[in-house]
Amino acid sequence: MAVGDRIFVVGAPLGVSHTLTVGYISGRRKPGSTVSGMAPVEFFQTDAAINQGNSGGPMFNMQGHVIGIVSHIISKSGGFEGLGFVVTSNMARRMLLDVPSFWTGISAVLLTNNLARLLNLPRPSGLLVQRVAEGSAAAAIGIRGGTAKATIAGNDLILGGDIILESVGIPMVDEASRQRIRDALGLLKPGDPITVIVLRDGQLVELSGRIP
Repeated sequence: MAVGDRIFVVGAPLGVSHTLTVGYISGRRKPGSTVSGMAPVEFFQTDAAINQGNSGGPMFNMQGHVIGIVSHIISKSGGFEGLGFVVTSNMARRMLLDVPSFWTGISAVLLTNNLARLLNLPRPSGLLVQRVAEGSAAAAIGIRGGTAKATIAGNDLILGGDIILESVGIPMVDEASRQRIRDALGLLKPGDPITVIVLRDGQLVELSGRIP
């Protein structure tokens, strides 16, 4: 697929199922180039109308082949007049089928550059934990989520949680290291040991346990 190719999207925008919208591929975006803190994947950018409820729906080429899965929009109002982004089908297949998956149970934001300096990280980068799901691997080893909402440098964050600086022996430096950690976690099996170094209340804390 190339920029300028015509496509259509099927989904349930605003809860209205079996809705079809059409448009073009208006860009191809490299991993980490749209929204910070998201998984490092390649996106198609499209001008086809995408609203809340479209996420997870397929994008097709004009031959009826699925070429991507709707991911998110960037919009001031939350409506379709913004930019729509779709995970490419090859990337979706790699993430779901080709690479072993591991559910950590956390939602988090990667802190780099100004954010890392503003929050006084002792290292160039870290992963600010927003929420931790009950019964997850993260909860089992004691990782804590945030408690207070704040906006810093235009970023909406939940502060007060752990900041992950290192996991499975790999320092959290950038998106590439985050992916290496994901890959390493994907090789772990229930009962395997895991160690994570976090910044908590200004102190480095080592958390350890076993994969549930």
